[in-house]
Amino acid sequence: MEIVVSIAIGIMAGAGVWLVLRPRTFQVLIGLALLSYAVNLFIFSVGSLSVDAEPIVRAGVPADLTNYTDPLPQALVLTAIVIGFATTALYLVVLLALRGLSGGDHVDGQEERS
Repeated sequence: MEIVVSIAIGIMAGAGVWLVLRPRTFQVLIGLALLSYAVNLFIFSVGSLSVDAEPIVRAGVPADLTNYTDPLPQALVLTAIVIGFATTALYLVVLLALRGLSGGDHVDGQEERS
């Protein structure tokens, strides 16, 4: 399972970097979103997910701490998802306004020549 998650993180990060280097603003926006999703998945995987284990330690039951998932990375990822969604919406509004003002959607302000 770790191999599958590692490959998914690598593919998402690679696609995000490739899209950030593209000349169009929408592609850059999608690349930033992919990079943030890759980082979120990486942080989430650091928390060592446990399969078929109880998520809460109960009183009176001997605690085997190797079977429990660390809740801190999950809280960090949840916060990062909310912040990432808000900043993506803000970027989208700013990019749409910029396209309306400049008439183009290239990062450097110049249209490519055919």
